[in-house]
Amino acid sequence: MNTTGKHFTGCALVMVILAGMLFAGCTQPAPTPTPTPTATPTATATPVAHSPDTLLIATTTSLYDTGLLNGIQDFYENETGIKLKITSQGTGIAIQVATRGDCDLLLVHSPSQEKTFIDQGLGINQRCFAYNYFLIVGPESDPAGIKGLTPEAAFQKLSMLGVNRTPNVFFASRGDKSGTHSAEQTIWKSAGFNYTNQVVNSGPWYLSVGKGMGETLTLASQKGAYTLTDEGTFLAFTTDLDLVPLVTEGGSLLNRYSAIAVNPEKQNANVNILEADRFINWLISEDGKQFVGDYGLDKYGKSLFTPLTSDVCTGTPFNCTCAGVVAPA
Repeated sequence: MNTTGKHFTGCALVMVILAGMLFAGCTQPAPTPTPTPTATPTATATPVAHSPDTLLIATTTSLYDTGLLNGIQDFYENETGIKLKITSQGTGIAIQVATRGDCDLLLVHSPSQEKTFIDQGLGINQRCFAYNYFLIVGPESDPAGIKGLTPEAAFQKLSMLGVNRTPNVFFASRGDKSGTHSAEQTIWKSAGFNYTNQVVNSGPWYLSVGKGMGETLTLASQKGAYTLTDEGTFLAFTTDLDLVPLVTEGGSLLNRYSAIAVNPEKQNANVNILEADRFINWLISEDGKQFVGDYGLDKYGKSLFTPLTSDVCTGTPFNCTCAGVVAPA
């Protein structure tokens, strides 16, 4: 038997089959490439709806936490029929809301941030309407010994003791870009500190809370820490706190409040400028000033806010406009 011929024939057959398979493979359509995923466009935030019978107010927590705005809301809605929809944040976040055109009116207390907002053309018809003072409060035992010092000297002492990890010396900061947080940073600067490099992250003594004033006061009370607070919110919360005022005098403790209408020509043509201006006019009217000035007298024995009048507001230390009806009257 000629096995060589059979072997050759079998090999040839295998080669032909392999060649056919190779040729078939080469003539198959190339596989369709997997499409590269494309990023889904981020949805644009839905603009806040503005209504002619509603006034959208973005405000600082201190005006809200004291209960003043709840009182104003009840009174104003009853008198005018205009609904007040109030969003309470720190001044920095409130200004962000206004910058997006998502409110009609700002009620805030940070002169430097207000000026930037107005200089950009985003805010109009500013009127300052009230003031009180910031306080440095802390445990009655006052482990840092700051009672009666100037705000700047108190901060210097708190930093020295805190950085050296002195027992029971803590400072709770709002840490939220609010008006109070801005005022705190101004005091640190006046005291000779670079806030970012020498205060933040300088040790466990400095607590950045990132919350509103009421929550910051509550945490400071629980920790036995010092904090900077506006007088109104402190009085509103004082019965629930183990904190007392320790530093109450000093030019850097002035706390001025302003109303600013959002410019409809800049961000959102639907801004309810008519009702924003009417509300500002009410705030600076005799009725508005009396309402603000009387708030807190019955409950705390003193007003939480002092209305600003034209005989004092234009000069130092206020340097603002608090009178003059804004259009439309």
